[in-house]
Amino acid sequence: MWTLSGFADEISPDLDQQCRQLRELGIGHMEFRSAWDTNVLDLDDAQLDRVCKTLAGNSLRTSAVGSPIGKIGVHDDFDDHLRRFDRALHVAERLQTSYIRIFSFFLPEGDEPSTHRDEVLRRMAALAERARGHDVVLLHENEKHIYGDTPDRCLDIVESVGSEQLRLTWDSANFVQCGVQPHTEGYAMLRPHLEYIQIKDADRGTSKPVPAGEGHGEVRETLRALRTDGFDGFFSLEPHLVAAGPMGGFSGSELFATAHRAFTGLLNDEGIEYK
Repeated sequence: MWTLSGFADEISPDLDQQCRQLRELGIGHMEFRSAWDTNVLDLDDAQLDRVCKTLAGNSLRTSAVGSPIGKIGVHDDFDDHLRRFDRALHVAERLQTSYIRIFSFFLPEGDEPSTHRDEVLRRMAALAERARGHDVVLLHENEKHIYGDTPDRCLDIVESVGSEQLRLTWDSANFVQCGVQPHTEGYAMLRPHLEYIQIKDADRGTSKPVPAGEGHGEVRETLRALRTDGFDGFFSLEPHLVAAGPMGGFSGSELFATAHRAFTGLLNDEGIEYK
């Protein structure tokens, strides 16, 4: 049975409102990216305590830390960023999740990605090494304009680093916005490394995010393939229906509910059970 989660900061900056709507929608997990307009890695320990109490009080668990690790330029200081990653490890332990979302560094506009491959792989290997000894899996997301924004480079990262603690999270909309047909061009290649699915779709012509199944992200085809393959994991709503930027997005309460209806409608159409 598949498990629904979501980036609840797309509902509201207020954690209580985030939790309230997830409960109303019957979602039992949250992918924690921010609360009170503060990124999860910038919350102090007292705030994390408050988060844990609020989630427990609402019978919610954390599916993943929606961290911004790797969302810096490939030439930006990495030593300081690696120390920030230590905070992500602490936060994952505190929120009792084994997943941390990461990225593979923004490239200078116009540069050939291959010229930055060695540095990206060095950094990704360092993150995987830093995670050793911690009960976590790093989930690389195919964000736009980073090294791993196409299926072939996502594959290059996980195969070259070769760590059991580095896997992939799948974002159909981001692939569409990079000119990729997600299922047609990327699914078979990346399926052995897929650990987690983010639910976001996009229109190819405008590049704007749309509810699942209404764009060119081949979401229905991907769901069918995942069911056939026996996938069992998280599906995290990240609709971006009002605003989208390099550090996150927003949908608001009403459109988050719209995104939930669209995705669960696909699951119901396909006869896929979820919780």
